[in-house]
Amino acid sequence: MSKSMPSELGKAVSALRPYFVRSFWFSICSCLLVLAPSGYMLEVYDRVVNSRSHMTLLMLTLAVLGAYVLMEILEWARAEILHEAGQELDQQMRHRIFGAIFEANLKRLPGGSIQPMNDFRTIKDFFQSPPLLALMEAPVSLVFLALVFAISPVLGWSAVVGSVFQVFIGWLNEKNTQPSLVAANRSAIAAQQYADGSLRNAQVIESMGMLRDIHRRWMGKQREFLGLQALASDRAGTYQAWTKFLQTTMGSLLLGLGAWLLLKGQLNGGGGMMMIGSILGGRVLAPLVQIVTQWRMVVNVRDAWQRLDAMLSAIPAKPPTMALPVPRGLLQVEGLMAGAPGGGPAIIKNVAFGLTPGEVLAVVGPSASGKTTLARLLVGLWPSVGGKVRLDGADVFTWDKAELGPYIGYLPQGVELLEGSFAENIARFGDLAPAKVRAAAQAVGVHDFIMGLPKGYDSPVGRDGAMLSGGQRQRVALARAIYGDPVLVVLDEPNSSLDEAGDAALATAIQELKGRGTTFVIMTHRTSILAVADKMMVLRDGVMQAFGPRNEVLAALKQANDQAQAQRAAGHGAAALAA
Repeated sequence: MSKSMPSELGKAVSALRPYFVRSFWFSICSCLLVLAPSGYMLEVYDRVVNSRSHMTLLMLTLAVLGAYVLMEILEWARAEILHEAGQELDQQMRHRIFGAIFEANLKRLPGGSIQPMNDFRTIKDFFQSPPLLALMEAPVSLVFLALVFAISPVLGWSAVVGSVFQVFIGWLNEKNTQPSLVAANRSAIAAQQYADGSLRNAQVIESMGMLRDIHRRWMGKQREFLGLQALASDRAGTYQAWTKFLQTTMGSLLLGLGAWLLLKGQLNGGGGMMMIGSILGGRVLAPLVQIVTQWRMVVNVRDAWQRLDAMLSAIPAKPPTMALPVPRGLLQVEGLMAGAPGGGPAIIKNVAFGLTPGEVLAVVGPSASGKTTLARLLVGLWPSVGGKVRLDGADVFTWDKAELGPYIGYLPQGVELLEGSFAENIARFGDLAPAKVRAAAQAVGVHDFIMGLPKGYDSPVGRDGAMLSGGQRQRVALARAIYGDPVLVVLDEPNSSLDEAGDAALATAIQELKGRGTTFVIMTHRTSILAVADKMMVLRDGVMQAFGPRNEVLAALKQANDQAQAQRAAGHGAAALAA
């Protein structure tokens, strides 16, 4: 029977084994030093009281103080080691997890939110949590148990019975609280996601008076989460109380049992061992008590691990690819078929065309004809079910976006600006080249507006560009799309928010870049952009109805429109005659 391969997250944690081994040995030494106060107490009673020696008291006191100092040093060292382990895991996995979240969001898969980052933080925080430290200290409990057996087998078996009861309480805790905790975590995530979505649509909610109803729905989700959390807390609190009760009474019971054995002459080592057996027996249960009382943390980290592991398995890391030559802008679309990521009906159906460097294609069609989906496929955001999008012969979807990105310009239909300055947004948050930033802004006619701001290009755009009008946001996004003279630019409704001056600036920018060899694909409803187009495509229901030189397609559309009008007129005339 073959063992399943460890997951990517499991391998990353396994690589931290040297940190855990070192921390384990520090934990062992620190746990043994916990007995120093008990040893000090016995020695004072046995030696100092009987001998009345001040020097003996001084030396014992110095020894126990040294033990305390050493114990604190070991605790600090262990904490530092586990902190370094968390930092190492963060170094190994943070870029991978961020990339997976980003890809999940693009493909509309589970995990495309901030939750995986929260799960990753939960896993890292667990490295210094009481349950993990208690687990490292558990082997010392076996040493303590062996010492209790050496004092008296009866005390030893009594400690074993107490441990079994603790394990049983832990099992009951898991069985009764785990479903409620899992459900509470899911409800909390759902409530948070609903709140985030509401905040993103704050303007719509406020303008149409939807806040009260939205708040009511959020409160319903919040109440569900709080109810499940309260149920889990009540149950966990009950088992924690039983756990603490058992630990407290176990020490007293062992002390009383030791006294009874001493009276019967069955206690090895004399009267002092009565107290030692009680102390050691209590320490046997300490790690189990710590785990049971912190069980919610254990459940949270287990759930976080499962969610994060599932996301990383669903979105495997991309293998390194060979660097490709700088593209020139030769675009080829071969029998393209695609739908939304995650399944569903085909939106683009057998679309095929080609563009040479410097050509401009205008894609027209009614709403829901597939223009936006085609734009996403052309820049490699969505995968295809069949066919390929090739740039200079290479598959755009599999091309490393960090390598290809500087040569691609893209303006989505929903314009998004990132929090930062105008210069940073236009330069795509890369190395700032002031001359290129100004050139891109001037090309789309937004330079004068930016220079009129108090800080010029260093002025912040605000969160999501909220400080700008729709037309201003669109112009800044256009400048970002053409920054650095990309070889392929895909624009989805680039003039939807532009006025006549903006339209003219956009047409001029396209003509200028076209002269430098940039290939353009423009999805549009407006005819003003057709003047700069070399070719034209008509898209309807995801099917390419026409493609070719602009004037030929326009002539064919006009002819088809004239024929349709003639047929309608003939139909009306026939109806009039019949009447």
